[in-house]
Amino acid sequence: MDTQTLVPPLLELVRHTSSGLAKDVVEALKVARDREEAGSRAHNTFSLMLENVTRARAASAPICQDTGTLIFYVDHGPEVSPFDVEDAIHEAVREATRLSYLRPNTVDSVSGKSIPDNVGLGSPHLHLHPTRGPGLRIRLMMKGGGCENVGAQYALPDTKLGADRNLDGVRRCIIDAVQRAQGFGCAPGTVGVCIGGDRVIGYTESKEQLFRPLEDRNPDAQLDALEQELTASLNTLGIGPMGWGGKTTILGVKIGQRARVPASFFVSISYMCWAYRKGELRREGERWLLDGGPLTLAPPGRPGVPLRVVG
Repeated sequence: MDTQTLVPPLLELVRHTSSGLAKDVVEALKVARDREEAGSRAHNTFSLMLENVTRARAASAPICQDTGTLIFYVDHGPEVSPFDVEDAIHEAVREATRLSYLRPNTVDSVSGKSIPDNVGLGSPHLHLHPTRGPGLRIRLMMKGGGCENVGAQYALPDTKLGADRNLDGVRRCIIDAVQRAQGFGCAPGTVGVCIGGDRVIGYTESKEQLFRPLEDRNPDAQLDALEQELTASLNTLGIGPMGWGGKTTILGVKIGQRARVPASFFVSISYMCWAYRKGELRREGERWLLDGGPLTLAPPGRPGVPLRVVG
């Protein structure tokens, strides 16, 4: 499996993820819409979100103008070269930008200059994980700047919040983070959380939690109870879609944990906006699967839209 074999399915992963939402997210937005009074601002906002999903998918157009930070989590067997995967991801991102599935959305942090093909130092972000068995799984998250900006990390104990080193302390941190987001993160959001770890691993794990289906249940009974309680209580804040008020402020809370050293107790929180873009590409034997179904490569480009050549 070389670089050129990997590029077409990776390009389709980027196109598919950029131009729509996963089924669990669409269903959650429909439930949120139907909870609101017909004709209300919240109901109309959810309706526009869902219309945006339909139109973007039909046109292979980005569902949001901020195509976000591209974060790839790659699990690869011993028969797969991580170097080939990295090269293929870079090539697919360049081609996706040329085809306008992505906007030029990357900036050199020192010079302030745009990186027109979205491939720069540390961009896209790759997390490569070797596995003992064969196979390849590539998960992509496209995380917009607005929701990334309202992520938070707490060090417990936090006297200001009255948060001690226990699950009630974790609960207080999550409520504070969502309250502070207050429409800046394009609600309704989904909250990924990591208890423990160091400052880097905490954020990495909190984002990986966002790949969990919205309808799943945490296998840890204590964390499951906390997720369910927070999902209900946070929706009483009344922040609503885009911060304009309503019954749904978040779509879910997903909590994981990592071991920590005795001196540190971090709670890392990643907030994902309503444009909750996540996708999974998997190689099983000779088959490619995209979000659980057979992969079909779309014709390049966007209906009725001329290609924009970068560079």
